[in-house]
Amino acid sequence: MSLDQEFEQAAEDIKSLTKRPSDDELLELYALFKQATVGDVNTGRPGMLDLKGKAKWDRWNSKKGISKDDAKKSYIAYAMGLLATYK
Repeated sequence: MSLDQEFEQAAEDIKSLTKRPSDDELLELYALFKQATVGDVNTGRPGMLDLKGKAKWDRWNSKKGISKDDAKKSYIAYAMGLLATYK
Protein backbone atom coordinates (compact mmCIF):
# COMPACT_ATOMS: atom_id res chain seq x y z
CA MET A 1 0.00 0.00 0.00
CA SER A 2 1.37 3.43 -0.92
CA LEU A 3 1.87 6.20 1.64
CA ASP A 4 -1.09 8.13 0.19
CA GLN A 5 -3.32 5.06 0.45
CA GLU A 6 -2.22 4.40 4.04
CA PHE A 7 -2.88 8.05 4.90
CA GLU A 8 -6.35 7.99 3.34
CA GLN A 9 -7.15 4.72 5.13
CA ALA A 10 -6.01 6.12 8.49
CA ALA A 11 -8.12 9.26 7.94
CA GLU A 12 -11.13 7.06 7.16
CA ASP A 13 -10.49 4.71 10.11
CA ILE A 14 -10.40 7.65 12.55
CA LYS A 15 -14.04 8.35 11.69
CA SER A 16 -14.98 4.97 13.18
CA LEU A 17 -13.82 5.74 16.74
CA THR A 18 -16.46 4.84 19.29
CA LYS A 19 -15.04 7.09 22.03
CA ARG A 20 -14.02 10.72 21.63
CA PRO A 21 -10.30 11.53 21.99
CA SER A 22 -9.29 14.52 24.12
CA ASP A 23 -9.31 18.00 22.61
CA ASP A 24 -5.50 17.99 22.63
CA GLU A 25 -5.40 14.70 20.72
CA LEU A 26 -7.91 16.00 18.19
CA LEU A 27 -5.87 19.18 17.72
CA GLU A 28 -2.74 17.13 17.03
CA LEU A 29 -4.63 14.98 14.53
CA TYR A 30 -6.02 18.10 12.84
CA ALA A 31 -2.61 19.76 12.61
CA LEU A 32 -0.95 16.68 11.13
CA PHE A 33 -3.81 16.26 8.64
CA LYS A 34 -3.57 19.89 7.51
CA GLN A 35 0.23 19.75 7.23
CA ALA A 36 -0.05 16.52 5.22
CA THR A 37 -2.70 17.83 2.83
CA VAL A 38 -2.01 21.59 2.58
CA GLY A 39 1.54 22.04 3.86
CA ASP A 40 2.61 25.02 5.94
CA VAL A 41 -0.18 27.19 7.31
CA ASN A 42 -1.33 29.56 4.57
CA THR A 43 -3.89 31.74 6.35
CA GLY A 44 -3.78 34.52 8.89
CA ARG A 45 -4.22 33.74 12.57
CA PRO A 46 -7.89 33.98 13.63
CA GLY A 47 -9.02 36.88 15.80
CA MET A 48 -9.08 37.05 19.58
CA LEU A 49 -12.67 35.87 19.92
CA ASP A 50 -12.22 32.72 17.84
CA LEU A 51 -10.62 30.58 20.54
CA LYS A 52 -11.17 27.27 18.75
CA GLY A 53 -9.88 28.65 15.45
CA LYS A 54 -6.78 30.08 17.15
CA ALA A 55 -6.03 26.77 18.88
CA LYS A 56 -6.30 24.91 15.57
CA TRP A 57 -4.19 27.49 13.73
CA ASP A 58 -1.51 27.51 16.45
CA ARG A 59 -1.24 23.71 16.45
CA TRP A 60 -1.06 23.58 12.65
CA ASN A 61 1.55 26.38 12.63
CA SER A 62 3.64 24.33 15.08
CA LYS A 63 4.11 21.78 12.26
CA LYS A 64 5.63 24.39 9.92
CA GLY A 65 8.53 23.02 7.89
CA ILE A 66 7.49 19.36 8.11
CA SER A 67 7.19 17.84 4.64
CA LYS A 68 3.82 16.52 3.50
CA ASP A 69 5.17 12.95 3.41
CA ASP A 70 6.62 13.20 6.93
CA ALA A 71 3.33 14.67 8.16
CA LYS A 72 1.45 11.78 6.55
CA LYS A 73 3.71 9.26 8.30
CA SER A 74 3.22 11.05 11.62
CA TYR A 75 -0.54 11.21 11.07
CA ILE A 76 -0.71 7.48 10.34
CA ALA A 77 1.30 6.61 13.46
CA TYR A 78 -0.73 8.99 15.65
CA ALA A 79 -4.03 7.73 14.23
CA MET A 80 -3.04 4.11 14.88
CA GLY A 81 -2.35 5.00 18.51
CA LEU A 82 -5.73 6.68 18.86
CA LEU A 83 -7.46 3.74 17.20
CA ALA A 84 -5.84 1.36 19.67
CA THR A 85 -6.95 3.54 22.58
CA TYR A 86 -10.44 4.66 21.55
CA LYS A 87 -11.89 1.99 19.29
